[in-house]
Amino acid sequence: MIRSTLFLVLMLASLSTLNSQDRISGAVDATRSAVIAQQGMVCTSQPLASQVGLDILKAGGNAIDAAIAANAALGLMEPTGCGIGGDFFAIVWSAKDKKLYGLNGSGRSPKDLTLDYFQKNNFKKIPAFGPLPVSVPGAVDGWFSLHEKLGKMEMDEILAPAIKYADEGFPVSQLIAYYIGRSANFLGKYPNFNETYTIDGKAPNEGDIFKNPYLANTYRALAEGGRDAFYKGDIAKTIASFIQEQGGFLSEQDLADHRSEWVEPVGTNYRGYDVWELPPNGQGIAALQMLNILELHDVGSMGFGSTEYMHLFTEAKKLAYEDRAKFYADMDFNEVPVEWLVSKEYAKQRNELIDPNRAARAYPAGDMEHGNTIYLCTSDSEGNMVSLIQSNYRGMGSGMVPPGLGFMLQDRGELFSLEEGHFNVYEPGKRPFHTIIPAFMTKNGKPVMAFGLMGGGMQPQGHVQIVVNLIDFEMGLQEAGDASRMQHFGSSEPTGGTMTDGGRLALESGFDYEEIRGLMQKRHRVTYDLGSYGGYQAIWLNEKQGVYYGATESRKDGQAVGY
Repeated sequence: MIRSTLFLVLMLASLSTLNSQDRISGAVDATRSAVIAQQGMVCTSQPLASQVGLDILKAGGNAIDAAIAANAALGLMEPTGCGIGGDFFAIVWSAKDKKLYGLNGSGRSPKDLTLDYFQKNNFKKIPAFGPLPVSVPGAVDGWFSLHEKLGKMEMDEILAPAIKYADEGFPVSQLIAYYIGRSANFLGKYPNFNETYTIDGKAPNEGDIFKNPYLANTYRALAEGGRDAFYKGDIAKTIASFIQEQGGFLSEQDLADHRSEWVEPVGTNYRGYDVWELPPNGQGIAALQMLNILELHDVGSMGFGSTEYMHLFTEAKKLAYEDRAKFYADMDFNEVPVEWLVSKEYAKQRNELIDPNRAARAYPAGDMEHGNTIYLCTSDSEGNMVSLIQSNYRGMGSGMVPPGLGFMLQDRGELFSLEEGHFNVYEPGKRPFHTIIPAFMTKNGKPVMAFGLMGGGMQPQGHVQIVVNLIDFEMGLQEAGDASRMQHFGSSEPTGGTMTDGGRLALESGFDYEEIRGLMQKRHRVTYDLGSYGGYQAIWLNEKQGVYYGATESRKDGQAVGY
C-alpha cells in the first residue's frame, strides 16, 4: 500500500492540544517538528522541487522567483497534479508595498464552443476527458504576470533547474509512480500520452529515472521568448491544431487573447486573525463563510474531535456549499454578491438554520442582498511570502497531450453547468468554477501565514480545519496539518444537482469512537476513508523571533526546507 507506514503512524496518533505559547513551535502530536529558518522557506509536496526553490533563494532570488521555479519543477516531477497545461492562482504578500496581491491565472472557455453545441448533441454534462473540457491553460501567463510585477531574478535562471532535471532526469517517487501508473490505465489510449509519460511504453516505477525532453524544450522556449512563446507562435499553433484534430474547439485566438487578472483578496476576521481567499470563480470564500459561522460558537471549549464540533463544522460546510453551488462563478458574467456572502450578518442568518441535535438533509441556498493539485508556499529574507496553487484537474488532466510539448492540457471546463440560467452555465470566453484556492492569514495588517490544502472540494473544508486547529485548539503548525481530518461529501454542485440526503461525512482514523457514535445519533452518515483529505503546506512568520516556521503534508511526499 502506498505510504502505508506513514499513514499508519498518523492514524494511530492520539491528538491533543498545546499551550498557546507553544502554538507554532510545539509539535507534541505531529509526525515531525516544524522546520525553522531565518532567511527563507520553501514548502512543496515534492522534496526535489523544494530544493529547487531553496536554491533559487540562495542564489539571490526572492520568494516569487522561488515559487515559480518550484512550480516548474513540480510540473515535471508531479505531472499527476499539475503542469503548464493547467491553471494558477496566487496570493502574495509584498514586503515592499506592505500589502497582499491576488492573481487569478485561470483560463477561459473556447469562444467557438457554445451551449447550443452541447444541447444539440444531447450532452447532460460536459465530459471529464477528451477535447471538450479543455479550457485555455493559464499557468504560464500566471508565472510571467507574477514575475513582471514582483519577481527579481531573470526568468531563464528561474526555469534553469527544471530544464536541467527534464533533460537529465530525476528518480520518480513511490507516490507519483503509483499515480502515473493508475492514470496510464485510462489515459494511455489518448495520443502522445505514452510517448510523454512512460518509459518504453510502461509507466515508471519507483526510483526509475524519468526524463521529459519535450518539456525541457518548451521551458527553454518560455525562458527565451516569455509568455508570448506559449500563447502565440508555434506552441499555440500546436495546441490549437491538436485539439481541433481531436474534435475540440480551442483556437489560436483563444490562446492569444488570454490574460491573467490581478484581484483583491477577500477576507474575514476570525478571532483576531484576518483570513484571506480569492474571490470567485474559485471556491475560496466558502472557507470564510464557514469560519464566520464557527466564530459564533465557542469552538475551543468543544474540543478537537468532539461530536459537538464535528457536527457544527459539517452543518456550516453544508450551508456554505449550497451558496457555492448557486453563486460562485466568473464575476465577469455575473453579479456575485461576495461582500454579502462573507458578511457577519449573513453568517448569523445562516447559523439560525443549524439544529444542534440533528444533521440536516438539505439546506436552501441563501437569499442575497442586491473541482489532484499541487500547493506550495515560499518566503524570503525581505519578508515576501507567496501562497500558490496550480492544477490540471482530475489528476493529470484531460488526456489531451499536444505532440512534442511535454505536458497535458487541463479539463477544467468539465466544471461548467449545462443548466440554462445557472451562474456557472457554459458560455464562450468564460472562466469555469474553480476548486483550487490559495490562502493567507494576517494580523493587524501584518503577514502571519501563507497556507493551503489542495484536494478538490476538500480545500475550503481543509482551510477551515487548519485555521481552527491553530487558533481554537492551539495546535502547532505541523500538528495542525497532521491532525485527523474530516470531509463532508454530497452538497449541491456548481455543475447542477441538489443535495437531499444529507450526504456523508468521511473521517480519517484517529477520532474517538464515542464521538463518532454521537455523530450517528445526530443522523450523520459517517464513513471511513483513507484518501482525499488534501495536501497541506504552510509557512508561519514569527515576527518577534524573526524566523519562519515551515510545515508540510505527512500524507504525501512533502518537504519544508529553509536556510
